[in-house]
Amino acid sequence: MAKQNSNRIRLGMVGGGNDAFIGGVHRIASRIDGRFDLVAGALSSTPEKSAASAEALGISRSYGSFEEMAKAEAAREDGIEAVSIVTPNHVHAAAAKAFLAQGIHVICDKPLTSTMEDAAALEKLVADSDALFVLTHNYTGYPMIRQAREMIASGELGTIRIVQAEYPQDWLTSPMESEGLKQAEWRTDPARSGAGGSIGDIGTHAHNLACFVSGLEVESLAADLQAFVAGRTLDDNAHMMLRFAGGARGMLWSSQVAPGNENALKLRIYGEKGGLEWSQEDPNYLWFTPHGEAKRLLTRNGSGASAVSQVVSRIPSGHPEGYLEGFATIYSEAADAIRAVQAGADRATAMGQLPGIKAGMDGMRFINACVASSKANAAWTNL
Repeated sequence: MAKQNSNRIRLGMVGGGNDAFIGGVHRIASRIDGRFDLVAGALSSTPEKSAASAEALGISRSYGSFEEMAKAEAAREDGIEAVSIVTPNHVHAAAAKAFLAQGIHVICDKPLTSTMEDAAALEKLVADSDALFVLTHNYTGYPMIRQAREMIASGELGTIRIVQAEYPQDWLTSPMESEGLKQAEWRTDPARSGAGGSIGDIGTHAHNLACFVSGLEVESLAADLQAFVAGRTLDDNAHMMLRFAGGARGMLWSSQVAPGNENALKLRIYGEKGGLEWSQEDPNYLWFTPHGEAKRLLTRNGSGASAVSQVVSRIPSGHPEGYLEGFATIYSEAADAIRAVQAGADRATAMGQLPGIKAGMDGMRFINACVASSKANAAWTNL
């Protein structure tokens, strides 16, 4: 195991064992900028599986449950300072509560949890705790997304009129949940995923990104949800119209049954002065079109890159940089926030633009509004 650095934050992990996709992503992201040491984990549903994963990953302290881990680590002089929660959605709230109660900072995968009741209880606990709560909406960490947000905030597009977001995938086009694929099994199970299928898994990303970049909040929506695959309980496709505070309008499409789409998250925002277009599968590029002028290509770390995008760029222009680095930006900014709070800064100042409990609650309200609207024949529903 790598030697620990006293300047790095001691990190624990709940979930994320050897057979878990997202756990590996979080572990890589936490190491990219050298800000964390992963020293403890409750990595699986049984002590035996947890211990086997910990040994394979070189994690020195393994626990059979997150409850045991939270109490034991809080009692150690060298205990963890933060925990990464990378479980299925229904475990998020209970795990976060256990660590927040011990004053341990929480970095949690999205969505916030599986039910609004759990989310509301967690929101109160976060408000009452001295610890930070960070939600890993990783796409907000992409350099050209930061630049797009800055351009809109500075008025380069003028008053925003239209916000279009889409996030199609194709991996659930067939009933993968009945074919032994673990990732499909829990994501299509209401007891573990919550009320939303595609809207919870990827629709929340599109909703969060639309609001993060535009600076606007969705006030109401009209949603049409489908479960196209026979026997599937949760939605695998969703279309919706959006009404934003201030008068802007938008549309959002999320789908996991769109053949030919791997991870095709796209965002288009248009204002009175111009428009912006960005695609996650080509993330180094941001298209900017001032009204009446030629389309301009802005590139990550290129001649048109702004300071806010350059500060989260790690390599020269022309080299691919995206998914893992976006996660790493969230982790590194979380590290900055943790150290700031430890030095006496207030939590709101330390968090800055990091997604936190508000982003999580916004996502839960989005999911609930989508489900309610669709059940009412796509009636307009307030968030």
